[in-house]
Amino acid sequence: MIEQQFDYVVVGAGSAGCAVAARLSESGSYSVLLLEAGPESRRNPFVNMPLGFLQLMFSRRFNWQFNTEPQRHMYGRSLFQPRGKMLGGSSGMNAQVYIRGHARDYDDWAREGCEGWSYADVLPYFRKTEHYEPPLAPAEAEFHGEGGPLNVAERRYTNPLSSAFVEAAVQAGHPHNKDFNGREQEGVGFYYAYQKDGARCSNARAYLEPAAGRSNLTVRSGAHVTRVLLEGSRATGVEYRSATGLVQVRAGREVVLCGGAFNSPQLLMLSGIGPREELSKHGIELRHALEGVGQNLQDHIDVFMRVKARSRQSISMHPSYWLKGMRALLQYLTGRRGVLTSNGAEAGGFIRSRPEESIPDLQLHFGPMLYADHGRDFKTAMSGYGYIVMIYGLRPLSRGRVGLHSADPLQAPLIDPNYMAETADVEQLVRGVHLVRKILAQRALESHHEVEISPGSALKSDDDLAEWVRTSGESAYHPVGTCKMGVDAMAVVDPRLRVHGLQGLRVVDASIMPTLVGGNTNQPATMIAEKGAAMILEDAKHTDG
Repeated sequence: MIEQQFDYVVVGAGSAGCAVAARLSESGSYSVLLLEAGPESRRNPFVNMPLGFLQLMFSRRFNWQFNTEPQRHMYGRSLFQPRGKMLGGSSGMNAQVYIRGHARDYDDWAREGCEGWSYADVLPYFRKTEHYEPPLAPAEAEFHGEGGPLNVAERRYTNPLSSAFVEAAVQAGHPHNKDFNGREQEGVGFYYAYQKDGARCSNARAYLEPAAGRSNLTVRSGAHVTRVLLEGSRATGVEYRSATGLVQVRAGREVVLCGGAFNSPQLLMLSGIGPREELSKHGIELRHALEGVGQNLQDHIDVFMRVKARSRQSISMHPSYWLKGMRALLQYLTGRRGVLTSNGAEAGGFIRSRPEESIPDLQLHFGPMLYADHGRDFKTAMSGYGYIVMIYGLRPLSRGRVGLHSADPLQAPLIDPNYMAETADVEQLVRGVHLVRKILAQRALESHHEVEISPGSALKSDDDLAEWVRTSGESAYHPVGTCKMGVDAMAVVDPRLRVHGLQGLRVVDASIMPTLVGGNTNQPATMIAEKGAAMILEDAKHTDG
């Protein structure tokens, strides 16, 4: 084992880890080591290409390819859980949708004892992440930033079907909204994307590439961290496995876990930090009992409505589209324009499933393509032309957990989201299906609509649709909450993201969310990283004081 020392050791170079490492090294005052189990991603053409995420669903090198335990409320189905395994993490293979969640989500965190996490508190960090390209109305300027690392842009390609969907949703009575991250979230419109010059702007591209020349920042890919090293109640470093064997590194100041909602609690448990019963079951020595580690797992679960189109304007893998596809590839390679700059989920919005909801409780994503099984269903993709609407409830009541299958750190964690345990989650999605059917029936889509493939027009009653929801629901890739922030007995970190009862150890990623926010989670994870890094530097200044 080779021992080296850094001031800060950051574990996981995903959406949060890239930002934390970049910000900690920015001042030049501290040495920072960033460790990532996956490979470097900059030269992967499918990472850079906005629509390339479809190919990355198949990659074992760049994708953890986790699966859940059989879900007892979904007929025993084991659900696919893709997560980015590369510099940039899931920001290197997501649909690049730029969404923060609702202001009330953060105000609720503050009301539950997470001091400093209200929307007014976190807005400056959202703004700090951004270089916001779209033109702003004066009233919206206070919500956005310029000069930040993450480039937020309008896509260079919008399919005509996406425009027709937005028009149809307005015809169905939903307000048009140009900025879901401004003063009001509710409404329908087009999503802005993490893109720059027609290519994906992952958090690795945004944060790590500009920091590449810093002598105080060391980035190691292919480094699978196996445990946090503890001396008494202080974290002193980590052990990781590389191509050459096991290596230990020391952290003079802090170890910062940024592995996400699955990997961060797994690493804590492998290190002897977590629920007594879970550790005992796998023969792991208990170093620090924390019953909340791995608990409180929340995720958005979605259903896909699919429509076969009579028009041929959608993106397709049907043989009749292949010539157009070759042109699209040439257009992308020569000028970063055309179909391959689509993020897939071009349009959508936030609606209320019933009038009595005080804020939107459903999110819609429209995709101008036939899509099933996370893009892995070639039969559907090649069957012809069509479009999909993805529906998910924004604040599910069901709670699951992350545990261990084994004390072997190279084994996947046990993932049991306990999807649809609460019937209210199912009923909400059924209401969403009825609402989306009204949108799809509007005149703006009339010339395109041929037949509803899924759930299919034969399924009309709430009971039939509820069964379809349980048999067809999938993860929307937004797991959070397994190292929850708070002051109660099940909290893992305090509002400064320090692990309760330990020194020199923080968790700074989406796992600290007490409750799932109403929207996509890449931007909230990045905000958490910005705020977490700022708190680490504040505490260091106080210590050095």
